[in-house]
Formats: sequence, structure tokens, C-alpha cells
Amino acid sequence: MTNLLRKRSLVQEAAALRAGTDDPVDAVNRSCDRIDAVDPQVRAFVPEEGRRSRLLEAARRAASDLRDPAGRPALHGVLVGIKDIVQVDGLPTRAGSALPPEALGGPQATVVDRLRAAGALVAGKTVTAEFAVTAPGPTRNPHNPAHTPGGSSSGSAAAVAAGMVPLAIGTQTVGSMIRPAAYCGVVGFKPSYGRIPVDGVIPNAASFDTLGCYATEVAGVALAASVLVDGWQRGHPPNEAGRSARWRDPAGRGPRPVLGVPAGPYLERAGDEALRAFEEQRELLRSAGYAVHEVPVMDDFEQIVEQLRTMNRYEVARAHQDWFARFGDRYRQETTAAILEGRTIGDAAYEAARTRRNAFRARLAADRAAAGIDLWIAPSATGPAPAGLTATGASVMCLPWSNAGLPSVSLPAGHAANGLPLGLQLIGGSGADEDLLHGAAGIEHVLNGSGRDTAVPSESARNAGGRGRAGRRPGPERVD
Repeated sequence: MTNLLRKRSLVQEAAALRAGTDDPVDAVNRSCDRIDAVDPQVRAFVPEEGRRSRLLEAARRAASDLRDPAGRPALHGVLVGIKDIVQVDGLPTRAGSALPPEALGGPQATVVDRLRAAGALVAGKTVTAEFAVTAPGPTRNPHNPAHTPGGSSSGSAAAVAAGMVPLAIGTQTVGSMIRPAAYCGVVGFKPSYGRIPVDGVIPNAASFDTLGCYATEVAGVALAASVLVDGWQRGHPPNEAGRSARWRDPAGRGPRPVLGVPAGPYLERAGDEALRAFEEQRELLRSAGYAVHEVPVMDDFEQIVEQLRTMNRYEVARAHQDWFARFGDRYRQETTAAILEGRTIGDAAYEAARTRRNAFRARLAADRAAAGIDLWIAPSATGPAPAGLTATGASVMCLPWSNAGLPSVSLPAGHAANGLPLGLQLIGGSGADEDLLHGAAGIEHVLNGSGRDTAVPSESARNAGGRGRAGRRPGPERVD
């Protein structure tokens, strides 16, 4: 049986393509060969007739136009998958739905403009849950095809995990980037709300929708972020408080970020296996010299969940008002239910929820500052990818951070007892995306087995087994 997993380094491929030791034509054939070999089982890409010939033409043009390595942009010849709610000139947008593509079309998204300007080649559209809500597409988890890859950016995460492309674009409304990253064992980055323009992206809920990217390493998402994120500052910029970042070395030596554990009802929503793994990850980081503090927060977590759901469903219904009036019979049951629920929410209830969200954001920022926290850490998901393809898993571990518009990243962090990957979620301050990824590089180094200052943990610790606290099983929230 073909191995469905393959790690491709975006940083290495991009460097080779820029230097000329790799060729865009070879890169295209490499990706198309891999898609042909494994996508019939994984189903990460929307089927496209003539994919290889389209890409070979673009690759030959890129190779001919940019013969001098000095003139090649950051992503010269790199293959990228684009979630199928993002408009791409020359490719139809179906949004995982049965609606006619001509009804959903529009100008190319700015995020695609930036990728193409940086030399990237669009390998194709990746599968999404219908309209990035909850009705899953056909994508399977490359680690075990009987399990979900997560959603709604299912195809993007799976395409990177299966080595079809070294880079893919997804979106997150609540947990649609971070959860699939954890389930598929790749690095997923969701920037601060608003730092990548979302024009040309079919909306789910406009107050939360955020574009992000997947790669197999932190350095890869940082390379992509430098192209995609507004105002990206290379090096070590000030964070949102105006002070210089307190950590410098991406290998994890020297000053490190202070890590905060959000103790309370939120963390208790993770499953037992996720909590056991998280405790081992915390101990591993402490052994590497990180300060890790428990900070009681979000004691009103049930109300936070309800506030986000009110805003989300209201905005989903408004986003689909015209399409649903014309094509309501073509929508899947889960999306229809979300829209109908949103129609029952009045303007006053929505505005009250917005007011509560503003108060939550201010309170969370104040709690972080008072505790001296640089990065929050938490499980990326409630546990490993659930079995079956009829649902995409619970988004609750991402919910408060998306609600606050904060940047987050999921790092591969060991495996569950069934062999499926687990993820560690890091959350930064609003607008401090550069600091987040810089700190994430050091933590990635530790999770990969380096950067420790003291004793090496046991094999069981590295694989996220061992002791832990019991936690309440995750609730049924699935709002993206």
C-alpha cells in the first residue's frame, strides 16, 4: 500500500527553486506525481482535468522569465493548495457545495495575488466543508483514512501531510486551521484577525474569518507569512505592548517566552488523552528552561461559547441570504440548519453578543498582562482525530482565541495511543504574529527532541503518554 504520509520542507524547496538547483518543471511533476499516487485515497484536492498541463505551462513560463536567481521571489516555483472558498483566476470556486460555480465566482483574492507575485504556482483547489461551515467534504486523514482530517480546511491540511504540496492556504472562523493541523500532524498558522485581507474569500462569519497557512515546520509558515501578512516585520519586531520580544534564539537557548496555561472551565473541555499529553508537554517545556504558569481565566466559558455562537450563526445567515433564497434546496442539511438558526437571531441579540465579545477581549488581554504571559499554551484539539467522516471534530479548544482575534499556531506534539497525531497550540498577543512564530520555533525545537537544559524526558513523555488530570469530555460545539 502507498504510504500516504510524506514530509516536504517548504523552506528547503523554496531555497532550491530560488537557487536554481531545483526547477519549477520538476517541482510540478513531483507534486502532480504525488497527487496522482495518493489523492485517490486522501481526496484532498478538488478534481481538475488537465492539472499537470496547466501547471507545466506556468512552470515553463516562470523558468523562462526568471533565469537569474537574484531576481527570483520568495516562493518561486513553489506549489500551493488553495482552499475552495478562495477565488483563484482560472479555477472555479465551488465552496464544497452543489451551487453552480458561476453563482459563486468573483475577482481573485488578494491572498492569491500575493502568492502569485511571490512566484507560487497554484496546484489546485483543496476540499473544504460546505461553505466552511460544518458539512464535511470527502477528504480523509492521511495518518488513517478511516478518520477525519478535521475541518473546514480539511483538504489543505491533508495535502501538506500527504506531501502533495509543501504549502497550503486555509481559513479559520473558530477552529478550521488549528484543529486540522493537529489531526494531520502538520504546522498550522492562523494570524491575528485582519492581518491577511479576506477579499475574494466566501465568508462564513465576517467578524471571525481569518486566512492562514499550513507547512511541515514553523520556518515554512514563517516564510509564507512574510509574503502574505500585512506589515510583516522580519527579525525581532516589538510586540503589541511596544516592548522588544524577550526571546531571541529559535533553537530554544537563551531568553524564552513566559508560557501561560489557561486553567479553568476552558481547559477542562479537552478529553482525558489530550490533557495527559498536555501535561507531559508542559513538563517537557519546563525541563527545557521555560517558565510555565497556570493562570485562572474564562470562568464564564459557557457564556463565551454562547456569545460566539450567536454572532457566528447570525453572520452565516446574512452571508448566505441571497444564495439561500435562490439555491436553498441545494444546501446540505448541516449548513441549512446553521442558516435557519441564524435567521432566528435578531439584531438586538447580535449587538449584545458583540458587546460581550469586546468585554471578553479586554478582560483576556488584561489577564495576560497581569500574569506576565507572553504566549498562552493549550491543546490544539480535544483529542486525536475522531473516527469516521461524517463530522470534523470539536472546535472548542480554538474557540476563545478566535473569538479574541488572536494569532495561534499548532505544532505536532506526539501521538495518541492509537498512533494518530496530537497538537500543541500556542497563542500570542493581538498583532504580535511575528513574536508568536519566533517563540514557536524554539518550542518546536524542544518538542522535536532538542533544546533541553536538564534531564531528557522518557520516551513515554516524548510521545505524550503518562500521567494527567481527568477532564470533562468535550461538548458538542461545532461552529466551523
